[in-house]
Amino acid sequence: MREKDLIQKAKKARLKAYAPYSNLKVGAALLTKRGKIYTGANVENSTFGLTICAERLAVFKAVNKGDKNFAMIAVVTDKDPPITPCGACRQVLSEFSKDLKILCANLQGKVKKYSLKELLPKAFKKTLSD
Repeated sequence: MREKDLIQKAKKARLKAYAPYSNLKVGAALLTKRGKIYTGANVENSTFGLTICAERLAVFKAVNKGDKNFAMIAVVTDKDPPITPCGACRQVLSEFSKDLKILCANLQGKVKKYSLKELLPKAFKKTLSD
């Protein structure tokens, strides 16, 4: 799958966002190593702590379907410059994919590319000896 196509799927997912409090609509498209795509959009709640980010929604949908090996995720907002996933999303993504490629894009066509290791170099890891 081309990066451009994954970004388009994230843009489309963004249209389903529910963001009446922040007005920050986010769409995500998660590509598995098998070529399957899962999308998500943020869903806010008045008690912000119960809000779910687009990235985590896409991950949870994938895991619920048995997919746990991810290659790339595209995240789209209307912000300039494009924004990166929050810390909670970075940690959730790291649970399943150490070498994940992250595309952060906006509606104006700007795209920033990162690796998950670049955005979260010291992810929390539980070891068997813990």
